[in-house]
Amino acid sequence: MGTLETYERIARVYDLLDLPFEYGRYRRIRPLLFSGLSGRVLDAGVGTGRNMPFYPPQAEMVGIDLSPAMLARAERRRAALDAKVDLRRMDVTRLDFPDASFDAAVATFLFCVLPEALQAPAMAELGRVVRPGGEIRLLEYVRPTGAFRQMMARLWEPWMRFAYGAGFDRRTEAHVTEAGLKVVEARFVVDDLVKYLTLRRSQRA
Repeated sequence: MGTLETYERIARVYDLLDLPFEYGRYRRIRPLLFSGLSGRVLDAGVGTGRNMPFYPPQAEMVGIDLSPAMLARAERRRAALDAKVDLRRMDVTRLDFPDASFDAAVATFLFCVLPEALQAPAMAELGRVVRPGGEIRLLEYVRPTGAFRQMMARLWEPWMRFAYGAGFDRRTEAHVTEAGLKVVEARFVVDDLVKYLTLRRSQRA
């Protein structure tokens, strides 16, 4: 099942499925994506809009997602929060925006659901639409290094693939250079399981 079909299927129960993780770990790390940002900011893979409570009030937010069902949920959240965000259906590997049309871009657990072959194209597109010097900030799952968490990841992975089309085996950070970007910051924010990455265009890109 492809990414679109997966999220069309689970959209109505997505927030419920993720509720323990949202309040157990995500809500405390989402603000990292938006700290100090202003201007026009792209939220790539906006999903049901759970980043909306953390949007900077001074920013002009645009949220994109491939799934109409997920966007419908995001529309409801936008209305409930009176959030200022322009929601659009779009594929992150083929963004319908001009070059350098954003001051920054963020993505929350987007790359862990993208197939390996789409990692570099998606990052390259974010690099294309963000102005030179602007940041691309990611929160992503990675395969843990500790023995216990590796065991737990192997137990969870079949469920993650079925429910979300996601995996711990995506090599997102390894594709940064291929995408014409460079890593400015990379650190774990939830044990050795969730990583926060800040990227910028490399000088030759």
